[in-house]
Amino acid sequence: MSAAPWWRDAVVYQVYVRSFADGDGDGIGDLAGITSRLDHLEALGVDAIWLTPCYPSPQLDHGYDVADYFGIDPAYGDLAAFDRLVAEARRRSIRVLMDVVPNHCSSEHPWFRAALASPPGSPERARFFFRDGRGSDGELPPNNWRSVFGGSTWTRVTEADGSPGQWYLHTFSPWQPDLDWSCPDVVAMFRSMLTFWFDRGVDGFRVDAVAVVGKAAELPDAPPVPEGTAENDVWAHNPYTVFWPTAHDHWRDWRRLIDEYEAAHPGRELVTVSEAYTPDRPDLLLQYVGPDQFHQSFCFDLMLAPWRVDTLRVTIEPVAATLTAAGAPLTWTLNNHDTQRGVTRYGRADATEMSSWTKNNLVYTGAPVDLEVGTRRARAAITLAAALPGSLYLFQGEELGLPEVLDLPASARQDPIFFRTEGRETGRDGCRVPLPWSTDAATSFGFSSASVGADAPAAAPWMPQPDDWGAYSVAAQQDDPGSVLSMYRSLLRARRSLLDPDAPLEWPELGAHAGPHPELLVLRRGTVTVVVNVGAVDLAVAEVLPALVGESLLVSSLAGHHDPTVVPADTCCWFGPPR
Repeated sequence: MSAAPWWRDAVVYQVYVRSFADGDGDGIGDLAGITSRLDHLEALGVDAIWLTPCYPSPQLDHGYDVADYFGIDPAYGDLAAFDRLVAEARRRSIRVLMDVVPNHCSSEHPWFRAALASPPGSPERARFFFRDGRGSDGELPPNNWRSVFGGSTWTRVTEADGSPGQWYLHTFSPWQPDLDWSCPDVVAMFRSMLTFWFDRGVDGFRVDAVAVVGKAAELPDAPPVPEGTAENDVWAHNPYTVFWPTAHDHWRDWRRLIDEYEAAHPGRELVTVSEAYTPDRPDLLLQYVGPDQFHQSFCFDLMLAPWRVDTLRVTIEPVAATLTAAGAPLTWTLNNHDTQRGVTRYGRADATEMSSWTKNNLVYTGAPVDLEVGTRRARAAITLAAALPGSLYLFQGEELGLPEVLDLPASARQDPIFFRTEGRETGRDGCRVPLPWSTDAATSFGFSSASVGADAPAAAPWMPQPDDWGAYSVAAQQDDPGSVLSMYRSLLRARRSLLDPDAPLEWPELGAHAGPHPELLVLRRGTVTVVVNVGAVDLAVAEVLPALVGESLLVSSLAGHHDPTVVPADTCCWFGPPR
């Protein structure tokens, strides 16, 4: 039997390129900065990094508006800098994944500029969704679809003769026109793009927004949404583009290309992971992951769950059972660049209430935040996630316990969501603030490690950092055994040394005579029993889990906790046979 592929139980670290590390002092993260900080990632114990889009782009959605799929944005470096990063990562046994955006490109992409200069019905426009408007003079959008970022999904163009013309579709923003995957040019371009980066040593791709790539050919009006639907959630109720089945043909084509590439390049093990939010629908998630489509697909439900036993279990057990029964891998994450950071989510006053469960990564409650409570729960949550079978994706800064920056001034915000909703929704900027590496405020807490000129100070970071950011820095935490960083390092070592990757997920009944405790989540992987106390009171093992009396405490999310007779409040513990 061949060994399982590396990605099946890997730890992958998401690098938001713009905010990770600035290697040239211009205030913007870049590839040289990432290369200079690879030792941090090696010490953390990750198997791979995933780079957010670093292709040439006008940066109106910070790289998710791609103007050239075959290059590197000058703000981040060049292809030579990319090659150095891949080589240095490989020297540390760290693989490199990129981010591919198949649903749309930038309005600055040569294809779209050519489409604007071409007449209706032209081959140039066939690569996109150009349609005539409704109304007597075509003054109304072709349908009623709403954008993920707010507002209509349609923008009208001015034709070459200066007259009002057709409309084009953009699921996200006007500067991100949707590509029409029924056009052979689109299919061929992405096949070439994947091969181009595989040839440069890339080990795989995270695939953006796969749920909206397919569209019903007639583009009919979406049905009415339920009353009270949040502005940022209206788009998700459109059955004519969300999970439209035609996209699966293209993912199968990609998998054939990848399988053929691996066969032609012995030793290469490539991976694709899809971004498909499928709340409460493990059956739908399963459609994206398997031997003929994506290798992985994120199990997002756990990330969005309130801090409760029932919601934690219901976001783990069904998806694990459904995918495992089909032989599909599990892919867990608790943070990414599109949702508020876990420390803040878990610290909200309503984090234990069902009412906080929006099941949408862009919709949050405004409840007050207790960062001490949030940090303690976030430590417990990652200790739970690390115990689950499958792979684990981390987002930069979570290993430092960074909270969401909620008080960014409007003048500093850059997320299209903020502008498209006229400030009604703050957007995702708060999780994208540049990382703190040191306590030195003069270098943006170590984010900018060099200056552009010999005597020039480093530029201010592209997004302002809080005044207390240095307290969260790598330098402030690396020698503190009780820090979040130290916990992440030891947790990833324990995950590798204590857990059998092939051990199934089990739900043992270990409660006292009265049955399971309402504030305890208990699961088992092989000889390791994982216990999460989501309550506010410490619990004695002898009283609530007598079957674990005498077992060793292998891992605890709570700093300084070494007592196997108690499971502290808001803490996750791993128990195992006596040592």
